Amino acid sequence: MAADGAPLLRSILLSAALSACALCLASWSIETDRSTEDTHGLFEIREEARRFISHENAKGHQQWDALEPNLKTLVPRCAVPLETRWTPKSYGRSKPSVMVICMAAVPNTVMRGWDVHVPVERKPNRREAPPPPRTVLKSGRPNGT
Repeated sequence: MAADGAPLLRSILLSAALSACALCLASWSIETDRSTEDTHGLFEIREEARRFISHENAKGHQQWDALEPNLKTLVPRCAVPLETRWTPKSYGRSKPSVMVICMAAVPNTVMRGWDVHVPVERKPNRREAPPPPRTVLKSGRPNGT
């Protein structure tokens, strides 16, 4: 009889575990994913990308918004300050992104360093509409003068 109850018990435990996971995931967001002693939080990674984009936007060439890194990303805590730069086109990414780079992670068994790509998009053009074109009257003078 105990052997017959094992699949049912396993099914109940699996359902309970999945429900608990769903509740955890529903309350998780990038805002709450902060760095811990062992892992580097996506919040801090995104903020570093935003700082880089802010400096790039100040140059005035183009205006960008930093989006969110892939929410599945899990990296060890960085032991040195993060670096940022544009992701080179040679990396084969289809859209522009910023690389947030850790040159030396805290000692771990997984990786010595890492880089996380944070996608960016152009800000919508916020310039005012240009003034209507001036028409030239038959007299040869522009309209409105």
